[in-house]
Amino acid sequence: MQEFSARGVRIAFIDEAPVVADRGEPILLIHGFASTHAINWVFPQWVKTLTEAGRRVIAFDNRGHGRSEKFYDPAAYHIKEMCGDAIALLDHLGLQQVDVMGYSMGARITAYLAWSHPERVRSAILAGLGYHLVDGAGLPLGIAEAMEAPSLDTLTDPMQRMFRSFAEATKSDLKALAACIRGARQTMTEAQLGEIRQPALVAVGTTDDVAGDPHKLAALLPAAHVLPIPGRDHNRAVGDPVYKKGVVEFLLNRP
Repeated sequence: MQEFSARGVRIAFIDEAPVVADRGEPILLIHGFASTHAINWVFPQWVKTLTEAGRRVIAFDNRGHGRSEKFYDPAAYHIKEMCGDAIALLDHLGLQQVDVMGYSMGARITAYLAWSHPERVRSAILAGLGYHLVDGAGLPLGIAEAMEAPSLDTLTDPMQRMFRSFAEATKSDLKALAACIRGARQTMTEAQLGEIRQPALVAVGTTDDVAGDPHKLAALLPAAHVLPIPGRDHNRAVGDPVYKKGVVEFLLNRP
């Protein structure tokens, strides 16, 4: 991995060249809460899929995650700050405009990025997130409490146990994750989403009970359509072949 520092934050990232350089257009990948660039994008073969499709792939660890710098004040994880890290990385690499794909929390960052810096986002792929971008502040605050619990054994709520177990499996900094989930809870208004005029794809598993309604979200975006991921819940949709095929086709056909 490579690293750079900007805005007082150390960010770890990868930058992979296309296997077949027929297009070489860059895409920025933004992972979800408690994940990393590797877990969200490398291990499920997304980097392989996209580089083989002729894309230059940039993926980074969000602040508080993976090998990037950790913070313990929730204010450090405001969506503006996390969006700022993405912009800083593009500036570091000298990239003026990219396609952007985010999953779950990463999709929340992607949407804010497309709205606040439209000149930098060629298209937006919002995966693992539906209308809860508007009417929900992300995962329940109980997930933060799960990160601070003495041990997994003390938790009984299934969602708390799922996220605590996942965080432990990824060897995450639990205190940083608790601060992140408390700080990155900003929603967007329907009016703001109506200003996102770039081509957009909303990809959500058909059994995802975390994301919210993808059709209701896509209806707010002037140039969006929905990619249903059949039979997949929030976690199992990440590496699904239907999701990958749909994204590659979207990137080939978007203006």
